[in-house]
Amino acid sequence: MKKIRKGDIVGRISYGKDILFIVNRILECNDRKIAILKGLTLRIEADAPIEDLVIMDKTRIQNHMRSLDKRLETRVNKIIGITQKVSPMFKQRIQRNTRDHKTIYTGKILHLDGDKKYTDKSLKYYRELGLNAVVRNIAENKQPFLVKSLLEKYRPDILVITGHDGMIKTGTGYHDIYNYRNSKYFIRTVKEARNWDKNRQLVIFAGACQSFFEALMSAGANFASSPARVLIDFADPLIVAEKIATTESYKYVTIEDIAPELRDGMSGVGGTGAKGKQEILTM
Repeated sequence: MKKIRKGDIVGRISYGKDILFIVNRILECNDRKIAILKGLTLRIEADAPIEDLVIMDKTRIQNHMRSLDKRLETRVNKIIGITQKVSPMFKQRIQRNTRDHKTIYTGKILHLDGDKKYTDKSLKYYRELGLNAVVRNIAENKQPFLVKSLLEKYRPDILVITGHDGMIKTGTGYHDIYNYRNSKYFIRTVKEARNWDKNRQLVIFAGACQSFFEALMSAGANFASSPARVLIDFADPLIVAEKIATTESYKYVTIEDIAPELRDGMSGVGGTGAKGKQEILTM
């Protein structure tokens, strides 16, 4: 059997290889090697003994990634077809409709992501939709320390705080912050953002797979994962941000409006909602 190394894409034998993971690092613990894993297309972090892992074949990995890219492409094409917000005239994320003498400003997004590959895919997604977005790859444990300076620099309308997360022991300890891998960092980041946002005009999405939903909402998020402690898709935070950014400011967006387009609906993401951040100015 091939030796498991950092960067390998693996499945857990005990779970029937149901989720594809990237090996993030390997630790020595009581004479055993434990791999810290991050989901390839799901925002889940987990650990497993090296002996429970198997390297996945290239065909399955390629098919998995093609499936994700196809879903994103289909969604982008659908949105462009419905809203017609992206055109050759769309520059600097501003659409000018010369016939109707209108200028459309979509809400500005600041997206903090703990995963480098997700950072790149997120930026591509936002750009293909013509959205005004800044995406930064920042490890979950560093996000609380950097968020204020980034908010001050970019002054966004929407803040996405995400990466990977997961419960250490599933099915128990739902209200124990120490039973979550990264929720404590997301919670602190939300609090730091709200301390900066004195007028509470900033719309915040926070969390990843199985995150401590109630604590994230109490900290000040408008939307958060995961009410039912389920897995969320890579794209779920992006969809929430996109919906807020492209909804007119006089409209209120509820989780019911967004849920049909998310992996597990309101089981994966909940929230109190927020006003849209799109402004339409008449010239």
